[in-house]
Amino acid sequence: MGFLGFIKGFSSVYRAKPRIRVYPSFCQYGYCHIQCRTFSHFKDHDDSVLPVLIVGAGPVGLVLSILLTKLGVKCSVLEKSKSFSHHPQAHFINNRSMEVFRKLDGLAEEIQRSQPPVDLWRKFVYCTSLTGPVLGSVDHMQPQDFEKVVSPVSVAHFSQYKLIGLLLKKLEDLNFHICKPEGLNGEPFRGGELLMGYECVKINATGQSVNVTASHLKEGKYTERNISCNILVGTDGAGSTIRKLAGIELRGEKDLQKLVSVHFLSRDLGQYLLNERPGMLFFIFNTEAIGVLVAHDLMQGEFVLQMPFYPPQQSLDDFSFETCKHLILKLVGQELSDIDVIDIKPWVMHAEVAEKFVSCDNRIILVGDAAHRFPPAGGFGMNTGIQDAHNLAWKIAALVKGIAPSSILHTYETERRPIAIFNTALSVQNFRAAMAVPATLGLDPTVANSVHQTITDGVGSILPSGLQRAILDGIFTIGRAQLSEFLLNEKNLLGSSRLAKLRRLFEEGKSLQLQFPAEDLGFRYLEGALIPDSDGVGAQEQPTGRRKDYIPSSDPGSRLPHMNVCMLSNSSSEACISTLDLLPGDKVEFLLFIAPLEKSYHLAVAALKVAEEFKVSVKVCILWPTETIKGAEARSKTALAPWENYIDVAEAKKSSDSSSWWSMCQMTEKGAILVRPDEHIAWRAKSGLDDDPILEMKSIFSAILKV
Repeated sequence: MGFLGFIKGFSSVYRAKPRIRVYPSFCQYGYCHIQCRTFSHFKDHDDSVLPVLIVGAGPVGLVLSILLTKLGVKCSVLEKSKSFSHHPQAHFINNRSMEVFRKLDGLAEEIQRSQPPVDLWRKFVYCTSLTGPVLGSVDHMQPQDFEKVVSPVSVAHFSQYKLIGLLLKKLEDLNFHICKPEGLNGEPFRGGELLMGYECVKINATGQSVNVTASHLKEGKYTERNISCNILVGTDGAGSTIRKLAGIELRGEKDLQKLVSVHFLSRDLGQYLLNERPGMLFFIFNTEAIGVLVAHDLMQGEFVLQMPFYPPQQSLDDFSFETCKHLILKLVGQELSDIDVIDIKPWVMHAEVAEKFVSCDNRIILVGDAAHRFPPAGGFGMNTGIQDAHNLAWKIAALVKGIAPSSILHTYETERRPIAIFNTALSVQNFRAAMAVPATLGLDPTVANSVHQTITDGVGSILPSGLQRAILDGIFTIGRAQLSEFLLNEKNLLGSSRLAKLRRLFEEGKSLQLQFPAEDLGFRYLEGALIPDSDGVGAQEQPTGRRKDYIPSSDPGSRLPHMNVCMLSNSSSEACISTLDLLPGDKVEFLLFIAPLEKSYHLAVAALKVAEEFKVSVKVCILWPTETIKGAEARSKTALAPWENYIDVAEAKKSSDSSSWWSMCQMTEKGAILVRPDEHIAWRAKSGLDDDPILEMKSIFSAILKV
């Protein structure tokens, strides 16, 4: 299916708006429901109503709670589990997410210190066993990935449960309290609580608030508790209860693949791979077993093995701890004495996006996997969710602080849903690329899935279950015979041809990719809380499934380009920071970039005046060419008086032939760039303004803030 065909699967608009609908619940209470009515204003004066309630304490929910707390918005988090899982799950953190983490009080630096050295995870290795012949390897790191030219921070490899541990520490530093049901005595939630063991079972959205009923087990009995909030955010994962209670459907491709995930420890295996063939992912194909091994930490010997799973002919009982240990040894290729299987979980790979992200008059919002479910190929799931939270946080804060009306929240869907659809398509393409490797070796997964479907739903469905299982096992055994040493070697004509084709696949970048810089940093919002250029918006590029370099852009909706700049001050030392660091993480503040020109100063004064009327903060950044910084501060002080919310900076070029700021942005120095609190460009003037700057800035802020 091509990209445009894939997108069609998401194009149907959800129009039905029932007053009351009832949906089955996955809790023992039988049924949960939601009642939607319109609301007239944000209820911020009632202490019994929590401004924001977040349901789901995965990485996305925790990041959102930190961002909101830093912005001064009271929030609490519900998590249905009584404790946090130690199953590693997601592990790749892309550039943009690491940039977000830089604003969370040193989180990015902590991750970089704690993660394994990059040389231990930069490669994907393809082999017949972990100790046997290597079919090929792909290095996913390029020199520019470490030069910090396009971003102030590099990607990271860090297991999800470790990330959650760091996020919880950040919340505790912000005076958040982690509570269990037995530790609460019915007092109202004031914000700053993470409530473990609470499951949302009912939602009633009235004209003034969202009333949430949560159940918890206390002293052996299930008890319900009611919580009122102004905004309910569902960050509760792919099987989101909030999404189901809100009656929001998913659109896309279901059941791309069923797998079993085996979490295990083996320091011996870790040491062997560390010394002999380090990598992040190991794709193992032999006559006895097939699997993908994720090396979460070679030094600690922590792994997750992913294996295809074909129910109902196979059941989870077929993957006992002993069976999994046996399969691991088959894939390793030699005996290991220290294999410790920790956990075994089935899961299903989907490629779906919610038909809407915001519902009930902007009161109920879906974020992260609750809003979109991707194949894990490329690591877009958690990263897209983190960037969802980053987009949403400042908008909620703007609403709570009276800067913007509730319609600002709908721009979250307008902006993020197209990104989710694009990333879904890209993830599917990358998953298909991963499947190209076994197909090249004579093991086409689409054939295996077709055979399984025929046995399950076609003519084979009339056969006894035991016979179905035997047929499936027999066909898979015949398929794996394509991987025998007799066939898969350079002396065999067919084997030699397949190996040559496999090498070309790796060389041409047509196998599974890890990094997508152009998409990670270059994604762009085409409409929403921004003002497109007057010459129109260019068409969105189709995903190619290949790595493409990021090209800096100042187009409205784009992430602000990174450049190192030196702050000019009266002190003898000049601190150099990224342009991204000029925006704070603890206030709703816009940033206006100008050059030190008379007309640009007039525009800046107009922006500061208008921002005061709109009750929003704006900081002006005057960007000076390196050769003209003498007297910069005095000149800006005179031009902007009596306003003081400005900063003078100079370009910190790495070399004399480096592009200037305005050249990199493909603008003249007469232009101006207005940046949102989430570091995305809200508006720009490529070569200055000819109209009244006051009227222009009023129009700009009105359009962005939806006032």
